[in-house]
Formats: sequence, C-alpha cells, structure tokens
Amino acid sequence: MRHYFLSALLFCVPLMSFGDPLPSWNNNEAKKQIIEFVAAVTDPSDPDYVTPAQRIAVFDNDGTLWAEQPVYFQFIFAMDRLANLAKDDPAILSTPALQAAAKGDLDTVLQGGHDALIEVVNVSHSGVTVDEFQADVAEWLDIARHTSTGLPYNQMTYQPMVELLSYLRDEGFKTFIVSGGGLHFMRVFAEDAYGIPPEQVLGTYGETTFDTTNGQPVIAKAPGIAFVDDKEGKPINIERTIGRRPIIAAGNSDGDFAMIEWTTAGDGRRLGILVHHTDAKREWAYDRESPVGKLVEGLEKGPEMGWVLVDMANDWSRIYTGAN
Repeated sequence: MRHYFLSALLFCVPLMSFGDPLPSWNNNEAKKQIIEFVAAVTDPSDPDYVTPAQRIAVFDNDGTLWAEQPVYFQFIFAMDRLANLAKDDPAILSTPALQAAAKGDLDTVLQGGHDALIEVVNVSHSGVTVDEFQADVAEWLDIARHTSTGLPYNQMTYQPMVELLSYLRDEGFKTFIVSGGGLHFMRVFAEDAYGIPPEQVLGTYGETTFDTTNGQPVIAKAPGIAFVDDKEGKPINIERTIGRRPIIAAGNSDGDFAMIEWTTAGDGRRLGILVHHTDAKREWAYDRESPVGKLVEGLEKGPEMGWVLVDMANDWSRIYTGAN
C-alpha cells in the first residue's frame, strides 16, 4: 500500500506541473493573487462568482504585452516608413523633425517634443488606404529587428502575459487590448501575437476618409489625430466601445492609471495589475524618470488600492516569447 501511494504521488507531480496555467511566472505572491482571483470569479459556488458575459479583461499593449524601449515600436515603424516614402518624394521631409526621423535620429526628434512626434506620425501614417497601411505594417514586422535584442518586434511580446491572456480565455474571459498605440497598427499583429481579434483592439486612431477609387469604395488614412486612447481616454473608450466595465485591467504606466482605477472601482471583486519594469539584465529597468512608460502614480497609489504589482525581475522566469 505504501509503495502504491508513493508511486501515485510521483505520478501526480508532473501532471500538476503540466497543469500550471502560468508556467513562466515564478511561484510568488503576484501569481498567487491572479490565480486566486480567477478561481473565485469563475466558481459558481463562490460569493464572488461573475457570469461569463461580465468577464471582461483589458490590457495595455506597449510595456504591458510587448516591450516599449527605447521608444514605442510604432514610432520606429513610422521613422522607417518615412525614410522609404522620402526615397520617392524627398520633398516630404520639409522640417528638421521629419529630416531627423528619416535618418533614424531619434534623439533629435524627441528633442522636438510632442509636436515633432505628431508631425512624423501624420506624414508617415496618412495618404494611404487602411489596407495599404496595414500591408506595410505586416511587411515591416517581417523584416525589422530591434537594435538591442536582434529580435523581430512581434517576438518581443512578454511570454508571461501571453500565458495570462490564454489562461483568462480558457476560463471564459473576453480579452481586449486598450492601448495608446495606433488602432490600425496593432490590429495587424494582435491576433497572431496574443489571440486577440481585430474587433477587440482599442487604440488611438487618426482621421479617416471614405471615397471611391477606380469604382471601389476605400477607407483612407488622413492627417490628424481623431482620438487619443491614453490616460482618461482609456476608460472613456472602453465605455463607448465595449459597453461593460471590465473586472480585470492591466497596464504598466501612469497612462494606464485611469483605466485600472475605473475598473477596480466597480462593484464586486476586481483585479488591477501593474507590470513594473525592474529587470535591467533581461530587459530594461525604468519607472519614475523614464520618458517612455513613466510610472509614478501607480507605484505610489496602486498597492494601497489592492493592485497586483508585478516585479518582472522576480516574478517572471522568462521575458520574451522569442527568447528564453
């Protein structure tokens, strides 16, 4: 009998490991809190049970689902696309900011502040149909490589967060991206990278036009920003587009604070998650002083509001999907 018990125990150990829904998360408090929350809201006998229709989870993208240093990847795409456009029409480089961007001189562009960034995005993201723009994004993702890691940008997604998205969907959640990134840019890769279809991607979007070209109706991207999906814009866009207050919200910067605050202020049990970039060895370490992904308010107020603060260096055994 004793030998049978030991054999059964040894047999169960690998099965228990195999059944871990978050294998790239170390067995620390963050993982425990997430699993306990999901178990409670999906158990019909638990007082915190939430029906499947109300199991909405929203995630920022830049710095939460994939990396964002030294600058948002979409802006790197914008500079690369601008350089290609200038080969055919050098006259588009009409300002110092555009000239610097076409040379890949990020420091000079950043010195120009918000106006310089918008200028680069307007020129590189307009005058083309949505379909043509997204084809260019797909081609760029196939060939572009990050200068520090050497990885394709769409392999710099965070494996622990990809696992979390899958785990939630397995438990009846509907997962959304709610990010400051461009709507048409993110929709190109979100389904392959995260399992999130285009209709569940919310982001910043520019002006668009509807017209008929060669007898075919087309939607084209025009200069100008129509809506910025950042800070207070995130909960506004969730309410406007999804129509339900989420019960889980995850981000990594103060740009996500309003979304997480609004989510966790709802009735019933709620979960806020902040990814804290603490891993200078495997990724980057930054928060309060960073021009990209700045995190101050979340660090100061998040813990006292009961949010899960994920320490990347300590809580994740693996960072990127494209590298161990």
